[in-house]
Order: sequence, then C-alpha cells, then structure tokens
Amino acid sequence: MSQTLPAAAGQASRSEREPDVRAPLVRVENLEKTYRTARGVLTLFHDLNLEVLPGELVAIVGQSGAGKSTLLHILGALDRATAGTVHCASTNVAHLSAREAAAFRNREIGYVWQFHYLLPEFTALENVAMPLLARGQSRREALAAASNWLREVDLEERGDHRPGELSRGEQQRVALARALVGSPRLLLADEPTGDLDEGTAGKVFDLLERLHVTHELTSIVVTHNLELAARCTRTLRLESGRLHRLGEPSQTGVA
Repeated sequence: MSQTLPAAAGQASRSEREPDVRAPLVRVENLEKTYRTARGVLTLFHDLNLEVLPGELVAIVGQSGAGKSTLLHILGALDRATAGTVHCASTNVAHLSAREAAAFRNREIGYVWQFHYLLPEFTALENVAMPLLARGQSRREALAAASNWLREVDLEERGDHRPGELSRGEQQRVALARALVGSPRLLLADEPTGDLDEGTAGKVFDLLERLHVTHELTSIVVTHNLELAARCTRTLRLESGRLHRLGEPSQTGVA
C-alpha cells in the first residue's frame, strides 16, 4: 500500500509553497460609500460585492454617475470606502495609511485613465520611467526598463518625444506602458479608450488585451463601449449601488 510521507523538517508542503490560483486577487465584501451633501447623505454603494480571479479581464459598465470611477479608486487605494472590506493583491486596502497606500499603488497597481496625464515637460521615455524612479530605482535601470516597455507598445522610436508631439493614441499607449513598467499584479483602466476615435480606440484595446495575456495580468476595465466590454472575460453592470452580471435582473447580486 502506498503511503504519503510527511514533508521533511523545514520543508513546506506543496499547498503551503504554492499560492492557490483559484483564490480571488480582488475580493470586495459589503462595500458602502456615502457622501454628505447639503441635502443629506448620498449613498453611492450599498452592500456591493465583487470577486476577480487571477488572469480575469473584467469589464464594468453603467450609466454616468453610477460610481464606476469611484469603485476603481477604492480598489486602487486612491479613495476609502465608508464600510466593508476591500482585499486587493493580498492586501487589506482599507487598513493602509496614506504612506502605505502610495507604496501599495506603486508596486501592485497599474492605473490608466481616460486622459493620459503624462508630464508635458518630460519625454515619453522619462514618463514611463517615473514609477520606477519614485520607487528608488536608479535612473539607468529605470530608463532601460522604460525603453523595453516602449518597445512593447510599439513606440520605441518615439521615446525622445514629449507628449505634445504624440498623437492621442500614442499618448495613451505611453500611459499604458507607464502603468505596467513596475510589473503590477492588477491593472485598473478607467475609460482607457473614451478619449479616442473609434479606430484608434480599437487598436489601443487590442494592445491592452494583448498585454493582459502576455504578461498574465488581472485587469478591470471601466468602459461605455459594450462591444469592447464583450471581449472581456465577463461584463458587470454597476447600477443602484451594486454590481450585476450583464443581462441579469438588477436585484441579483454578483457572487
């Protein structure tokens, strides 16, 4: 009869050594976000729940003002929830100090906004290197990594150009390279194609989709474009303070 031998002293078992890839990278439970206004308390989220597994590309859609950007800000430690728990990349985001949140964003989160927010006085290469320089990496190493990422987004020959010398599509590709240069585990993209014409938007999303696969990212994309959302692993609708699978009735919450 075969016998399973215990692990040698000081040697962890396989289950202890390897992370459970089935465990969610993002787990949000009973999230609430409220604001005090002149007319009283405004509740943006109520009992919102979300799980995102490693490797998923999740789209979030919904009407303007529904809170999609605020949700991304909370996931990325740019804003705090009023109540509930937010675990992101094995970190309880709600418990981070301002300094800890900045370090967490720098190492674990790649963020792309609708507008590129590149620094106009720096070149594309320098803009991409900024997260690594902020991390304390040497200028030589940071610029070398930035050069590799400009190659990834097909802009290696534009590295010495400033943002004003680039097209909108090129600016957004530089922003995508900047978001990923630090090897984050989670990419958050807030309307990354919303400021682009249809053809350029499709090409930028093609690039985002390719990088998501080749770099084994976990990505959450807010978009109004249902055609692009349909290309994601799944699509969720934010409505009345909760997330619902697209096509399900509003009272059905997301597990």
